[in-house]
Amino acid sequence: MKEAQALELIQSIRTGKYEEAAIEVKAAHKALPAHLSEELSALANRTGGGLIVLGLDELHGFAVTGVADVQSTLTNLANMASDMEPALRLGCTVVAVEGKHCIVVEIPECPLQHKPCHNRDAGLQKGSYIRVVNTSRRMTDYEVFGYVSNRSQPQFDRELVAEADLAELDTAAIRSYLDKLKAARPKLWERLHMEDKLLSDQLCAVDIARMQNDTPRTTLAGLLCFGIWPQRFLPSLMVTFVRYPGTTTDERGPLKQRFLDSAKFEGPLPQVVEETVRRIAANMQHSTLVEGIFHRTLPEYPEEAIREAVVNAIAHRDYSPMARGSQIRVQMFADRLEVQSPGGLFGAVTEENLEEAQSTRNQLLVRLLEELGMVENRGSGIRAMLAAMREAHLEPPRFVDSRSFFQVTFRNVSLMRPESVKWLNQFGGYPLSDNQRMALVYLQNNEQMTNSDYRRLNNVADTIQATRELKKMVEQGLIEMHASRRWATYSLAPNLKTAADISLLSENEQRVLQLVLERESVSRQDCLKVLPISARQVTYLLSRMVAQGHLARMGEKRGARYTLPPI
Repeated sequence: MKEAQALELIQSIRTGKYEEAAIEVKAAHKALPAHLSEELSALANRTGGGLIVLGLDELHGFAVTGVADVQSTLTNLANMASDMEPALRLGCTVVAVEGKHCIVVEIPECPLQHKPCHNRDAGLQKGSYIRVVNTSRRMTDYEVFGYVSNRSQPQFDRELVAEADLAELDTAAIRSYLDKLKAARPKLWERLHMEDKLLSDQLCAVDIARMQNDTPRTTLAGLLCFGIWPQRFLPSLMVTFVRYPGTTTDERGPLKQRFLDSAKFEGPLPQVVEETVRRIAANMQHSTLVEGIFHRTLPEYPEEAIREAVVNAIAHRDYSPMARGSQIRVQMFADRLEVQSPGGLFGAVTEENLEEAQSTRNQLLVRLLEELGMVENRGSGIRAMLAAMREAHLEPPRFVDSRSFFQVTFRNVSLMRPESVKWLNQFGGYPLSDNQRMALVYLQNNEQMTNSDYRRLNNVADTIQATRELKKMVEQGLIEMHASRRWATYSLAPNLKTAADISLLSENEQRVLQLVLERESVSRQDCLKVLPISARQVTYLLSRMVAQGHLARMGEKRGARYTLPPI
């Protein structure tokens, strides 16, 4: 890192008063912190690596403490890096801030085949750490296992399922699959001499089954795709669905119910996918778009995006014995839909490169699902999700890889609702592209944006182009940039944020806000008396205003009241 970039980073940290997930700040005035190896491990295991800034005191407003003995500190850092497995090669930049020396340390990402990076003396289990938000914690046994299993191709979907013989398979589904395979891949059918084989041998030839002690047993992938009831043997390999009344799991509905709907879906995977998507669709809100004399009904979320998320969760979840006790969870809230599957991303796939990279954890399962017409096995699922959300004028889905699970989150706030367009019109005199205008609308509803967010929002493939367009908005005073280079994030300029919050309020939301200003606090019943909507819609509206920070909720259940949030 160049000196100017290091100074820019330190200035950004001090003015923003925060630590990013990729940045750790330590005072380290007299000596390195005793547990700094934990930060080295966590940041080396993080996608893209990270930074440690020495010489700033987080506990006292990021005041400059400086590093007293720079040379000794650099030597100790090098020794600590050498004690890691694998050893790390750090990049250190020394800069002068307010007459004192600070050190910016770059920690490179550990190569995939060597993760998790850990302290050699502490060992793999106790010396491996992971980054969670802006702190580091010791990895669980499962997280360590996940990294180690990433070093080679897993075979868990090929394992035989104890006691599951061919009688557990749906004969009609098997016959249909074999007929399709024969028609679609006739040369393969001939090479495998399928016509000359018994059914059991045919199933073994395509890995749906395998012989064990002269008895054909189903593989895990075969049972999941063609089993009559796979969950008889693997109870947690299912999908659960819960719809909550508000924006958190704690909020209660109008009748004090915890859930508005709850279900679990079992059976072969094709059936599980169809039933899950159907149940989600049945719980969606719908709106009507008037186009001349025609009316078009718009669902809360595009079905194509939801289907892709569910299929991806099923196809790419972790099926190892350590994860077979966990199910795929679909949770619907008033403002979002979450699809969470056990196991982090596999191989070289990361949150950043999801659209382009391809690495399949469950090769047999994905092959069978492809032959059943459920997946394309071309890495196109993520792109299809993004395209569907973009076409519906909704935010791109958010992807979170926690290593123990992978989660896709869809938000239901339209980027082009009338209030947003009205607010955006005030920038008519600015030389902004459509991409940049869309970024402004996105930042109305979100605290920050990354380069990756910008590209997904606008379907921009080039990182350099996205950076250039974002920096032009910074120069115009519309957004602020925090940190730099690949750690950069962007937020709406403070003077625009307040205006955005107010202009985005719908007519009903404005009525609620006016009522709160008159009475200081209101109840759900107070709102119901003045709003021309149902009790259920009032509950939804209040939950949404709380989620967006327009209101604060006090109390629970029927005694809950709503007031302005503290400044």
